[in-house]
Amino acid sequence: MNKEQKKTNTAKFEKFADKFEFLEHTADVYVRAFGEKMWDAYGNAALAMFETMTDTGKIAQTIEETIEIEAEDQYALLYNWLEALLVKFETEGMLYSKFQIENWRETAESFKFEAKMWGEKYDRKKHPQKVAVKAVTYHLMVVIRETDRVALEFILDI
Repeated sequence: MNKEQKKTNTAKFEKFADKFEFLEHTADVYVRAFGEKMWDAYGNAALAMFETMTDTGKIAQTIEETIEIEAEDQYALLYNWLEALLVKFETEGMLYSKFQIENWRETAESFKFEAKMWGEKYDRKKHPQKVAVKAVTYHLMVVIRETDRVALEFILDI
């Protein structure tokens, strides 16, 4: 990628600077999503995944859906969350651009939350296809908790 391409890519994603960034990776999409709280970072991780697939600014928030996610640890929770959204895209053609994580619960045995998502059905005339996401992976997955910020790093197989 030359300097001009990097400048163009940087300008395209400036609006997401406080939500997520794409990291360097040779073959897949490497994402770092941010949030003040864990649930904010999870919403931004989902937004990053859909931004990888299409322009999320063109996704109308006309359909509201709710989903519950549960796992035995933080890594599996992130995986299950993104995978559930990817399955909804693959099986129902749903794209989402707004996420609200609620009822976050952490116990010694499990992690759980409920999420509301807003979006619409994929329309190839309205939603430009960027890159097809085949799967979410555990490879290089990291959960970083700092005093005033959370960062989630993960790779999307394209």
